[in-house]
Amino acid sequence: MSSAAEQEAVAGRQATGNGRQAAAVNGARRAAPPPTVPAWPGAPTPLGARFRVGPDGVAGTNFALWAGGAEGVELCLFDESGKESRVRLAELTHEIWHGFVPGVLPGQRYGYRVHGRWDPWTGARWNPAKLLLDPYARAVDGDFGLPPEVYGHVRDWPQQHVADTVRDDRDSAPHVPKGVVVHDDDDWADDRRPKTPWADSVIYELHVKGFTQLHPGIPEELRGTYAGLAHPAAIEHLVKLGVTAVELLPVHQFAHEDHLLRRGLRNYWGYNSIGYFAPHAAYAASGTRGQQVGEFKRMVRALHAAGIEVVLDVVYNHTAEAGELGPALSLKGIDNRGYYRLQDDARRYADYTGCGNTLHVVQPQVLRLITDSLRYWVTEMGVDGFRFDLAAALARSMHDVDMLSPFLAVIAQDPVLRRVKLIAEPWDVGSGGYQVGAFPPLWTEWNDRYRNAVRDFWRHALPDVREMGYRLSGSSDLYAWGGRRPYASVNFITAHDGFTLRDLVSYERKHNEANGEGNRDGTDDNRAWNGGTEGETDDGDVRALRRRQLRNLLTTLLLSTGVPMLVAGDELGRTQRGNNNAYCQDNEISWLDWGLLEDPGWQALFALTSRLIALRHRHPVLRRRAFFSGRAQTADGLRDLAWFTSRGTEMTEQDWYAPAATLGMYLSGRDIPGRDERGEQILDDSFLAVLHAGEGPVDFTLPGPPWAERYEVVVDTSREEQGEAPGVEHRAGTEITMPARAVLLLRVAG
Repeated sequence: MSSAAEQEAVAGRQATGNGRQAAAVNGARRAAPPPTVPAWPGAPTPLGARFRVGPDGVAGTNFALWAGGAEGVELCLFDESGKESRVRLAELTHEIWHGFVPGVLPGQRYGYRVHGRWDPWTGARWNPAKLLLDPYARAVDGDFGLPPEVYGHVRDWPQQHVADTVRDDRDSAPHVPKGVVVHDDDDWADDRRPKTPWADSVIYELHVKGFTQLHPGIPEELRGTYAGLAHPAAIEHLVKLGVTAVELLPVHQFAHEDHLLRRGLRNYWGYNSIGYFAPHAAYAASGTRGQQVGEFKRMVRALHAAGIEVVLDVVYNHTAEAGELGPALSLKGIDNRGYYRLQDDARRYADYTGCGNTLHVVQPQVLRLITDSLRYWVTEMGVDGFRFDLAAALARSMHDVDMLSPFLAVIAQDPVLRRVKLIAEPWDVGSGGYQVGAFPPLWTEWNDRYRNAVRDFWRHALPDVREMGYRLSGSSDLYAWGGRRPYASVNFITAHDGFTLRDLVSYERKHNEANGEGNRDGTDDNRAWNGGTEGETDDGDVRALRRRQLRNLLTTLLLSTGVPMLVAGDELGRTQRGNNNAYCQDNEISWLDWGLLEDPGWQALFALTSRLIALRHRHPVLRRRAFFSGRAQTADGLRDLAWFTSRGTEMTEQDWYAPAATLGMYLSGRDIPGRDERGEQILDDSFLAVLHAGEGPVDFTLPGPPWAERYEVVVDTSREEQGEAPGVEHRAGTEITMPARAVLLLRVAG
């Protein structure tokens, strides 16, 4: 150890042992101890607070908390005035502290105080002065502020390099939310899950508040809530659009970061979880004493009744407690060493997430917490799947990402979880964390290589069209292994993180000044093209070009093989004013502006998007369940997939490596693998899609037999309005003029 490190260690250990001095510095006062309540032994399972009928028919609640290295656990009950009563949990079974408390009914608020050693140098951070949220709490009442009292250490200790080692003895109970006892007797007997096959899915990523906050058809008191999303006016838009699933940005209870609160901002996206069983209370219109649970369920039922699945974006890789200088809200004070990955210097946290900490998923109790939470949301809350934020962090065994890790193995064999939709964000910020294409067959993945290729193609920045060919046809180079299918690729051009689609064609540089971080936050790799003018403009030609580019991007996405994902509002021309990291903008920057639908231009964009989704639903050739073979199946030489140059000739190896702005893709409806439910061969129309990203028009010769004799225009993105009637017909072999920057979709006629 260096002399400087030795001095830090000595100073830290002196500060750690000087609890009285720390209390004096903080002005802590020891109040009279609160009254105690007796508890019966109860049971160690299930974990959390479960209301039930106990011995002799006495109603009460069983409390059970895993706290492996703790020396004692006190359950704290709070009445309506905030007065605290304590229950000593004397029973300890397999590291679970438990007890049954008669008379505790649904709606009761509670928390825990956990006793143990304070020795941050070994990773021990027990501090009974801090009221801790039950990790299994199914409802949370109150909001998280971050005053000094909620930190386990003295946040303002003069020697900041050892501040995290000085215990803060002030009571945090008045400053933190409480868990709520919830009674659940719902068996979901009247619910009908859509169970949409992966290949037929169209995902719509939305924010519960942002989608509903400004919707004029939703009553004002329901806007921004689960009830608002369940309202017929909200569901009507989703049904008209034709999406099959909503992917909700995080709805687990989350907290706001200190640096945001200091700037008068809030965490809007919600990737800062602190309660993995509780619906975020701020999105509830009906109340926060357990009512949020029922409201969430009613939302799920309403969406299911409309044929729409509910997928949750979940954040099990880290929590809101951050690193050693973060607050003590739950897991850190229950068993810091048991829940988090620590470095060799146990004061410090291993951070594969960029958020200060990483859950130690290899530990059985952490794995149990995550899988219990997942099963709860499926079986008791009715959801249909999950998108895992920074999923590579969950797949790490000791340090490296391991596709045979305990987390992935448990998911694969779980009878509940292996049957729901599982989407990985297949990367984290640690070494070796980029894992696109590497997750096992049960999983689908966000495919950022699709995003990058499509963005680059339409800004005419690809050196050739090889990458575009792979992405349009399902990314077989990434997913054609181990039984994986084209729908393993969740294709997206935009997501919550980054530019909206309209901003992608309006800005080339991020404009994040409103975030208060000097425009340093957010990526600089936007792969955007603004049409020659940065930001909004009154230039009619630039505006028309941008709308054409929007049509090109949406058409490309919805014609590609794989599972398309749209971001809420992209079909309306939503803008964030160039902000590509609006995680802290809980305001009009992030909320959907429904007034856009009054603009005929944005009405036309919505109409095109819904028409393309309907086209996808009608034609199985656009929803393939197996990869293309590219081989002729019959004597006439017709293949299931063929690629053409603008000359109307099939692409050669040399063509794939040559610079090009034009690509023709032929999809045969005659050679779709698999059979329908009655065992019959699946037959469909055949299509030719021509994508031209050049800045000028190009002549394109339509391929002749065996591909087609005639073609009918179905979609032409050079036009603002798309007619519903059958389009113009062209004979095979005809040379047509492709307008600059356009997509032409033609159906093989006859």
